[in-house]
Amino acid sequence: MPQPVSASEVAVAPVTIIAVHGNGGGAFRFAMVAERVPRDIRFIAPDLPGFGAATGRGTTPLPSIRAYSEWLADVVAAAPGPRVLLGHGIGCAFVLELLQRHRDLVDGVILHAPVIALLGQRAFPSLMGPRSVRWMVKQALALPMLRPVWRRRFFRTEVPERVVTTFFGNYAHCAAFSAMFDMITPRWFDSLKPVDVPAVLLWGDRERALSPAQMSGYSRLLPHSTVVREAGWDHFAMLDAPGAYASRIAALAYTLA
Repeated sequence: MPQPVSASEVAVAPVTIIAVHGNGGGAFRFAMVAERVPRDIRFIAPDLPGFGAATGRGTTPLPSIRAYSEWLADVVAAAPGPRVLLGHGIGCAFVLELLQRHRDLVDGVILHAPVIALLGQRAFPSLMGPRSVRWMVKQALALPMLRPVWRRRFFRTEVPERVVTTFFGNYAHCAAFSAMFDMITPRWFDSLKPVDVPAVLLWGDRERALSPAQMSGYSRLLPHSTVVREAGWDHFAMLDAPGAYASRIAALAYTLA
């Protein structure tokens, strides 16, 4: 697999990136990136059912991770190719599940800060076992009076106030938040089969949610993958530095499609 290069170093053709968000929020997390990708990138960021807005269609969680992957497969199939799937956080779980049955829909994959390996060995997933704890964590993340604390914990830069307000407010309306801890389990992860698809495992060197030790699990599932480490990036780089994030994701997509 070729090493990632900048968009200016390659002859580009239109590419579609389908961005899959993580837990607690929806497509809003990619809104600033969508505004900044190169014009030859078609950028699609759907709200998965049970995430995103508090009202309207798609607010009821789906019953299983397979159901989510099938829903996502319909979105991918409707998009023009070549197609690169970008998963972030637990959004990477939906991407990996989709690849188990719909490899033909995808030309390349970018997993940014996947947090679904070694679940049985990490403190936070274990803590979130009881549903009462999940409810309390979700409410605490949405609580305005705690927002200054969470802001320092989640972001490295001065993210605009309107973005911070929406980001944490979305946790209160995320109906699927608790269900993710039932669907995305060590047993599920161990059941996944390796898939032959060009892939990039992307993480920041200031990442606080992902340990480099987890990368071996993803390399097993994606044997044709390259690990790319970004200096200064934390977990929510798409909000900390949307312009740089858009450029980097586009450059990686060109090499994969």
